[in-house]
Amino acid sequence: MVLYNDDINSFDFVIDCLVEICKHDGNQAEQCAYITHFKGKCDVKTGKFDDLKPMKDALIERGLNVMIE
Repeated sequence: MVLYNDDINSFDFVIDCLVEICKHDGNQAEQCAYITHFKGKCDVKTGKFDDLKPMKDALIERGLNVMIE
């Protein structure tokens, strides 16, 4: 699952979402947020589609730009 950069959501909000929804620890979520900001996108989670779909939907509901690729 790939998180894409936007100019709307704060780093703290993105980090909180990744911790809550993707079960990242704080350091992992922070690294993903910075990679997304500086590179434009970041792989934030891998796995089976059926496992990723609810996470993707929850992140999208919170206004993040995420796709399963």
